[in-house]
Amino acid sequence: MLPCNTASACSMPTFLSTAWPSLLWARLPRFVRAPLHALMGAWRVLMLGAQLVVLATMPAVWRSARVRQAVLRHIYLAAGPVLPGFTALMLLLSIVLIHIVMVTAYSYGLATYAIDTVVRVLVLEILPLAAALFVAVNYSVPEGNALFRLRRDGAIQRMRDAGCEPLALLVLPRAAAAAFAVALLAMLSALLALVLAYVGVRGFTLTGLRSFNHAVGQIFSRPVVLILIAKTLAFAFATALMPLAQALRDAPARASRTSLELRGLIHMATLMLLIEIAALVSNYY
Repeated sequence: MLPCNTASACSMPTFLSTAWPSLLWARLPRFVRAPLHALMGAWRVLMLGAQLVVLATMPAVWRSARVRQAVLRHIYLAAGPVLPGFTALMLLLSIVLIHIVMVTAYSYGLATYAIDTVVRVLVLEILPLAAALFVAVNYSVPEGNALFRLRRDGAIQRMRDAGCEPLALLVLPRAAAAAFAVALLAMLSALLALVLAYVGVRGFTLTGLRSFNHAVGQIFSRPVVLILIAKTLAFAFATALMPLAQALRDAPARASRTSLELRGLIHMATLMLLIEIAALVSNYY
């Protein structure tokens, strides 16, 4: 009966609270400690992700009504409240950018490149990153802070003592919800941007649909589609895992809620920037 009343092979990772020997760590130069600290953080995120993947593939986990209810509730909390605001914001952003690109392209006699520019700038670059940042700010970072408070107050240990699995009941629903929300918002905003791009170029008519589909199809070649999917998944996993890994590690006793959220957001934004740079290099070099 996983996640309750049975010991699990995917129990809460004890290495998340371990640290290097303080004396050896203090003797290391700062320029050595910084990359080691970053590598240790990346290792924690990878190990947590691996444990969650193992849990997600175990049928016994999904037979638990508590897990299913928690996952559905967190999916709603991650995607439901932010969907109207994100859609409206991306609608406004898409209209403004499409208008700027169209006016600039026609003024310089480059109208044939307008669709290509709009699709590449909006769908391939801006919208997946915007979706990940929106979910991170509105859901992932606050939920990571909530998980840290549960751990600090002893709720996780009490769940273990009661025979329940904290990873399945507390961490897996939050990670699955954040990843799903990023993928959902990125997909919906991309479809909306394509519709607005067609209207901006062809107007409210279907006569130019065939040529528009042909132009968009030339942009979305197989390598470009694979890179877009990989980048969106990387954004989703970063948004889902980094705040939770930050919450499951030992924090300074005087750490405040604001400092924890800001630290997690900075680390996540740095990783997203690296992912975006890697995607740009793969697409255009």
